[in-house]
Amino acid sequence: MTEQPVVATPPAPSADAYARSAADVQEPPRTFGGALRHVGPGLILAGAIVGTGELIATTNLGARAGFTLLWLVIVSCFVKVFVQVELGRYAISSGDTTMMAFKRLPGPGVAIGALWCVMMFVTQLQLAAMIGGVGYVGHMALPWVSEALGRIGGPDSLIAKRPELPWAVLTVLLTIYLLSRGSYRIVEWSVTWLVVLFTLVTIACVALLPASGHEIPWDDVGGGFAFQLPAAGIAVALAMFGITGVGAAELVAYPYWCIEKGYARKAGPRDDSPAWADRARGWLRVMRVDAWVACALYTVSTIAFYFLGAAVLNRTHAGGLPNDVAGMTNALTGMYVPVMGQTGATLFIVIGVFAVLYSTVLASTAGNSRALVDFLGTNRALSLDANRGGWGRTGWVKFFCVFFPIADFFLFYWIKDPVVMVIIGGVTQALMLPMIGAAAVYLRYRRTDRRITPGVAWDVFLWVSLAALTLAAFVGGKKVWDDLNKPAAPKPVTTSPAK
Repeated sequence: MTEQPVVATPPAPSADAYARSAADVQEPPRTFGGALRHVGPGLILAGAIVGTGELIATTNLGARAGFTLLWLVIVSCFVKVFVQVELGRYAISSGDTTMMAFKRLPGPGVAIGALWCVMMFVTQLQLAAMIGGVGYVGHMALPWVSEALGRIGGPDSLIAKRPELPWAVLTVLLTIYLLSRGSYRIVEWSVTWLVVLFTLVTIACVALLPASGHEIPWDDVGGGFAFQLPAAGIAVALAMFGITGVGAAELVAYPYWCIEKGYARKAGPRDDSPAWADRARGWLRVMRVDAWVACALYTVSTIAFYFLGAAVLNRTHAGGLPNDVAGMTNALTGMYVPVMGQTGATLFIVIGVFAVLYSTVLASTAGNSRALVDFLGTNRALSLDANRGGWGRTGWVKFFCVFFPIADFFLFYWIKDPVVMVIIGGVTQALMLPMIGAAAVYLRYRRTDRRITPGVAWDVFLWVSLAALTLAAFVGGKKVWDDLNKPAAPKPVTTSPAK
């Protein structure tokens, strides 16, 4: 009887998205078209980015400053990509998550993760504002639902006074349903369609301005590249810089999406072989395509919203957008009534606002949950290994995907001013940006495998990016400090009438 040769069974791919093994290795696509088929993390980031930063902060800035700060909008979108890619590069090189990378930094670098947690909790104000915004556009689309519920409770009921609340509750429930499964594919698929939708709507918004009676003043648009920074708009400009483009929260989240997409796993565990370096460089090219495609999408949308503020609202709402969800949405709707009619304009804005705001609620909640769980696990406050008992990484991510939407709903319920909520969150993110930028620079020179480090031109832009983030934080910090220490206005002196 002939002895049969023993065939080794290849190892099964790891079920853990954050583990790297030889079984997960896959050769990268070598063409641009092949790379496009593997994009995804950047689209999730685009969905998280194009939210209140564009709909509220950027439009608000255009309403206040006209086209003067158009240059800052473009710089804000472009300059942060270099830090974003460096964090992703390190994830491919090492397999480390963002919080693991922060913990490996020397000296005070270990505190960056804790500071990010503080920032993340503060920026829940932005997500709370977006849940309220989605709730209001739901009411705009189907007002009879809230009206019927309001009649049940009477004219003094909570729903009668705040008809957006039922829709905000529905937003929370939908978010919990989608995210509590813990699936990367659900997040990517949902956000990608929302990104496509809001990109088309924002382009249409600008294209329809002349037909609606709002000609675009192209001479003023040219003046938007004079690199001016009016003193009256510094606080709003800082918030815009912190929110538009890749914000601090998105910079931290990007490596998690790259890891879950498989860029790091498919490169395989790092070793000294030329094959690993070639694979890593290939997946790094895919990641750069992903990052720049996303940058193109959110830059177009951001510029479109700024045009709306500068070309139209600067004349009608020069003091900025109204400080409530209804006024903000109605101000945008009113621009298209002349060409689309009230019903058409309402539907147009409702679809666009829903896509913009809800994509951010979905993507940011998912990203924040992953980063927070990783921070707690990295610092041994939680066990991320389900084999040792407990929920593990996936279970805790699902928990926070339920917790955050509920918490954000109550924040919106208590704080009714979306513009103020967005400004606070934006300033907090801007102050965090230079720390993340410095971490990316350190990782590039000290931790990333030298075989996949960038060239001189990229390094120059990386340092320019760090300088821009630091300058924004310094200007913003000084502005906040000056406002806090501004002497209170003297109280008027009243005299009692003589008896």
